[in-house]
Amino acid sequence: MADDQVNAAVMPTPTAGVRTAPVWGLRLGNWAMGWDDVARAGLVSAALLVILTFRSYGLIWDEEWQAIYGHKILAWYTSFFTDDSAFTYLNLHFYGGAFDLVAALLNKVSPLGEYETRHLMGGLVGVLGLAGAWRLGQRMGGPRAGALAAGLLLLIPGFWGHAFFNPKDVPFAVAMLWTLVWAVRLVDQLPRPRLATVLAFGAVLGLALGTRIGGVLMLVYLGLVLGAYLVLYMWQRGLLRAARAAGSVALALLPALVLAYAVMVVVWPWALQAPLNPWRAFTTFAHFTWPGQVLAFGQHLSSQHLPWWYLPGQLLVQLPEVVLAGLALAGCMALAGLAAFWRAGLPRVANLPATMPDRLRSLLPLALVTLAALFPIAYFIAFKPAIYHGYRHFIFVVPPLAVLAALGLDHGLGLVARYGRRAGTMAGVVVLSAMGWQAFQAARLFPNEYIYYNSLVGGVQGAEGRFNLDYWGNALHEGADLLDDRIGARRKPDGKPWRVLVCGYPLSAAYYLGPNFTTSNDSADADFYLAFTEGRCDRAIPGTVIGRVRRGDVTLAVLKDRRNLLQPELPRLAAR
Repeated sequence: MADDQVNAAVMPTPTAGVRTAPVWGLRLGNWAMGWDDVARAGLVSAALLVILTFRSYGLIWDEEWQAIYGHKILAWYTSFFTDDSAFTYLNLHFYGGAFDLVAALLNKVSPLGEYETRHLMGGLVGVLGLAGAWRLGQRMGGPRAGALAAGLLLLIPGFWGHAFFNPKDVPFAVAMLWTLVWAVRLVDQLPRPRLATVLAFGAVLGLALGTRIGGVLMLVYLGLVLGAYLVLYMWQRGLLRAARAAGSVALALLPALVLAYAVMVVVWPWALQAPLNPWRAFTTFAHFTWPGQVLAFGQHLSSQHLPWWYLPGQLLVQLPEVVLAGLALAGCMALAGLAAFWRAGLPRVANLPATMPDRLRSLLPLALVTLAALFPIAYFIAFKPAIYHGYRHFIFVVPPLAVLAALGLDHGLGLVARYGRRAGTMAGVVVLSAMGWQAFQAARLFPNEYIYYNSLVGGVQGAEGRFNLDYWGNALHEGADLLDDRIGARRKPDGKPWRVLVCGYPLSAAYYLGPNFTTSNDSADADFYLAFTEGRCDRAIPGTVIGRVRRGDVTLAVLKDRRNLLQPELPRLAAR
């Protein structure tokens, strides 16, 4: 096989920064819009969507504790380091406070409520994630791949739905994504990365570590890729020069590590209280226990003894079909490249072209993204750590998966375009139609997008009773609004507020109920019962059903009138 054939075989995707997509993304007559312009317009539209919809999302279990934690970290600063209650509050000191500290600061000046401010901020952090996917996809495959990456990430309901109310997992995922963006640039610039790149990498790495200590994984990925780089360097220039290059790279990266530590301790001051505190957090989460159960494929599973297939299975049935198709194409590209590489002479290294190390080096950014997407999944399969419902603790693998899927789709579109302009146009229409269909499916679930399941299990309808759906009680917000609509400003005959028993986190409903309601812990005096349907909670207390929060044929929350049980002479409200 000739040298150029070998090089083409081992390079199934464009090298980082090479633009192979058409210059124009959308064209209508004399009007045309570049793919980068499409991506920018999409980001602006996503930000407007956040502004228009952030009030619709509910208050979930963790938010009150996280909000208190953020205010406690702020109090440590405002008390000139004397109020150290943040370091003993529940177990949250094991988490960084990057999101919560900023949210606490914003709430000092925000005209919105505590949780409305947090939801707006969370949604905008999600938009930052879309921007990161665009920049990474653009660098790896060109403008079209970048636009596809941002679009696919937006269409993953498990990312977008969580963004508004998940104060740990989505901010961590976005920080890890931007760390990956700068890590790819850093690898591209070896052996002498620019100082600006090194400092940017260190800053976002510090934010990742200051959100969850799991950000140290990025150093693992980068270390593996740097090791591969040095092996290739040694192949070309010998051991002595490779050793010198290793020293130069280590010295160049030192400012990034120093800056990352500084940023980390600013937003996570507990890490500064003792040198080994970050290590304590890491070991704590490596052996974290939670006695709950999760529901998957019709089985109730202990979170302490999850089967190896739990996480890959959840990703398989919760990622949209268009993303799965892109990942399948990316996998086929990788297998084709490996097969061609083998045929080119991998078993006979001495016969490989002299340019092969350069070609392999150009694949290192792709290897970095692939590690970010697949290494955590492999870790779960190997060690089966305890995780909660679905893949929410592993949301940070979703953005790199979206980028890989975009590269797969982009490459597939390029292959089809070789058969003519009409074939390329039809392929583009198919991809855009699939993305449009996914947008419609996600919109039908609003603002409960995170309960999404794909057609492999029959959608949300097929998942009901077989998988956890609204495990965080997001639908209780809508249930509380429904109760407000039914009762209005009316009070009880004795002038006291109506008592509402909530199955779920009480504040998830109480925060949205009017002043003529109060929550109760006792079914004996509860006038109304509002419950989410997880664990059949809606069936625990009797009453007349007067409202349901539904998406399609699936009920997410139930509202019951219990006044007749307390005072039989009162008339019942009609069911709705």
